[in-house]
Amino acid sequence: MTHSPRHGGDLVVETLGALGADTVFGIPGQHALALFDALGRSSLSFVSARVENNAAFAADGYARATGEVGVLFVSTGPGALTSLAGLQEAYSAGVPMVVVASQVPLRGLGGARRGMLHQLDDQQASARNVCKSTHLVRRGSHIPSVLQQAWVTALTAPQGPVWVEIPQDVLLAPANIPPVRDIPVAVPALLPRDELVETAADWLQAADRPVILAGGGARRSGASEPLMRLAEALRAPVVSTAGGKGVFPWGHPLSAQSWVEDGLTTELLDDADVLLVVGSALGEVTSNYFTLAPRGRIIQIDAHAAVLESNHPALGIHADAAGTLAVLAEQVRPRPSNGYAEGVVQKLLAGIQARLDTQPLAAERRLMEDLRDAVPPDTNTFWDMTIAAYWAWSCWDSRAGQFQSAQAAGGLGFGLPAALGAALGTEQRTLAVSGDGSAMYSIAELATAVQHRAPVTWLIVDDGGYGILREYMTATFDAPSATELSRPDYVALAESFGIPATKTTLQGVGAALRAALASEGPNVVVLNAVLAMFEPTTPAPPTASAPQRPVRRGIRTSARNFREGHGALPDGPQ
Repeated sequence: MTHSPRHGGDLVVETLGALGADTVFGIPGQHALALFDALGRSSLSFVSARVENNAAFAADGYARATGEVGVLFVSTGPGALTSLAGLQEAYSAGVPMVVVASQVPLRGLGGARRGMLHQLDDQQASARNVCKSTHLVRRGSHIPSVLQQAWVTALTAPQGPVWVEIPQDVLLAPANIPPVRDIPVAVPALLPRDELVETAADWLQAADRPVILAGGGARRSGASEPLMRLAEALRAPVVSTAGGKGVFPWGHPLSAQSWVEDGLTTELLDDADVLLVVGSALGEVTSNYFTLAPRGRIIQIDAHAAVLESNHPALGIHADAAGTLAVLAEQVRPRPSNGYAEGVVQKLLAGIQARLDTQPLAAERRLMEDLRDAVPPDTNTFWDMTIAAYWAWSCWDSRAGQFQSAQAAGGLGFGLPAALGAALGTEQRTLAVSGDGSAMYSIAELATAVQHRAPVTWLIVDDGGYGILREYMTATFDAPSATELSRPDYVALAESFGIPATKTTLQGVGAALRAALASEGPNVVVLNAVLAMFEPTTPAPPTASAPQRPVRRGIRTSARNFREGHGALPDGPQ
């Protein structure tokens, strides 16, 4: 067999291998053929998705699970544009990725509409809103340096995706430099300024009621150990956001867990005389839909400068979370434990459970307990934007596994492809959880799961529509509209791909999931159930510094009303 001469595509693949890549996700395309010619002659593994945004989700999941850079190949025009929704999640969540996108030949650049297939006026412009930076390569010899820069940028805090465009003729042109072997990677540290850390330490040392809010940035930076030291030194309760799950032990006496959509947690954060926010923008969900109104000082640590003080005035520290917390833990003198903070946490968690006890949510609470019992402690789980995920944001103990959801950007279809990427990257079984609405976004990736024999279990909670939107519409307008869906028989559909599947009930889902997770290869579990969301607590009376918070109206009851009004859900297809 003869091999084609080395070309620009080889320079891309050689450089990525030298940088440490071992897996590439994507879909071939006409302008990207040289990339795939080189890839087929390399030691890199290629995971062929079926839709580009799912390929981006898969590279994202791979990066989250492995801690490595996710690599994505996409073709020009429609392929590139289709990947953007997946890249928005990676950008919002701070996931390191390098995207290599093909482009029309050089003569087609510059805005002139030459009628080339897939041609866009400015393809880079489309990517700029969902990537840290974008690059256009005009010479093959520039490829190694540009990819090296992209790789370092992707890994530099705040991490995120970087876009590299290479025109078709540059990819096809003969390589005029030796094979790429040595690409050094030096990721700069984002260190805090001394005077800011000293001030923060003074504030925390003097605080009577310090509270720590740990977000996704704290988890991504590997801040668990210094966070533990600082929290125990201060005797400070630690609230984790959905993105921060796992950075602080769920069962620790100082863990206030992650019920950030509960008014009792909001009040705990409001009442802190010093609130230390690490790796969070205090955004919509974390702030309990912008009802958070802290009455004390705020210290905010974040690697993304745009996050600092974006929602509340604070002592902003632009730095990596782990390094900054380590310095703070060294500067703060440990306090003796008098049990006060632990008592505050116990009272908070007991109050939340008491509030749930007043609502008809036994089925939902039992479901989340059954899922947690069925999933091995070290399993990575990936959740779509579905009612089960909204519950998991609050109540899921990630234990030794990772909890990942599409909460950063909120797009549908994340669960299965992200779990595929994670499973193939770690060679360990992962769990994806989707609703039937979000499942249809990624159903084509069942073919990918089969082709690559991915150890993924996919739980589809089939409630006949966009369940959370049904709840929101009912709460806002008293009736849902455009939320009900015809859908396939998911069991038969999975089996048509050659994937074992089973249908179960709320009573049997634990056993069905446990069996699926113990199996080989991909499999699907379908749960027909309508779930309801919990109601938030009634807020405390307003004060001058804490205005009355709005209360979501009827969220919990809407799905229950739908179920009672329509009876049991029929099996698909409908």
